[in-house]
Amino acid sequence: MSESFPSLVSTEWLAAHLGEPRLVVLDASHHLPAAKRDPRAEYEGAHIPGARFLDLASLTDASSPVPAALPNAAQLAERLAGLGVGVADDIVIYDDSAVKTSARAWFMLTAQGIRNVAILDGGLGKWRAEDRPMESGMQEFASTAAATLSECRNVRFKSDMLVNLESCTEQVLDARGADRVYGAGIDPVHGGENGRIPGSLNLPFGEVFDADGTYKSPAELRDVVVAAGIDLDRPVVTTCGSGVTASVLLFALHLIGKHDTALYDGSWSEWAADPDTPKAQGPEEPATA
Repeated sequence: MSESFPSLVSTEWLAAHLGEPRLVVLDASHHLPAAKRDPRAEYEGAHIPGARFLDLASLTDASSPVPAALPNAAQLAERLAGLGVGVADDIVIYDDSAVKTSARAWFMLTAQGIRNVAILDGGLGKWRAEDRPMESGMQEFASTAAATLSECRNVRFKSDMLVNLESCTEQVLDARGADRVYGAGIDPVHGGENGRIPGSLNLPFGEVFDADGTYKSPAELRDVVVAAGIDLDRPVVTTCGSGVTASVLLFALHLIGKHDTALYDGSWSEWAADPDTPKAQGPEEPATA
């Protein structure tokens, strides 16, 4: 299976392959504080049979100055080893989150060199809607030896974004809602002022999904991305509030075969907190002839 392991799998596909020796299912659910949801308790209450709880909320590098930073290679390797996950396994990630956190986990794993990683299309919501089997309880798995992973590739830091303001080498695509990107006032999710990195484009992450929570077709995704103003011949770095929904856009770009992409992990939480970073606010100014 690994030689042609897909990046996106359907609920039908997963149901047909559950229980295969090299297939690992990870619950990567994580929620915004306002949701007042406990992903661990929800996992214990009901999850896809055999799924392992990734605990994405705790999988960060607390030593980094970046807010809620991606874990370093050793941290990720230790977490996977504790769950009995090997780097050669075929991994399917799902979530039950409004902010589609499986994409964050997908980026985290693939950016550190793990190859066979897929997202369950439609997540736990679609699995449940189809009345597929569930199980409860916290599952225990035999640990494996921690693998040697590479440090994250395709990640941008604030210093990189400041350089890019001058060079305009990479297009910046913001996954937050237009009200937060172009509006004034306080950001309702992370606090601080609304606004954006100057010159950035906007594609609210929800626009890459159909009504049932599945990803749009590659042709439709391409149209959505181009409509947001992205030139597919130039590299793209995505951003959002804290690096989560920006990962959704990275996965959507992956689905259309665009791989010269990167994540600004600190995103608006880091950028807005620095009084010295330039910021744009309010509607876009019309282009001049």
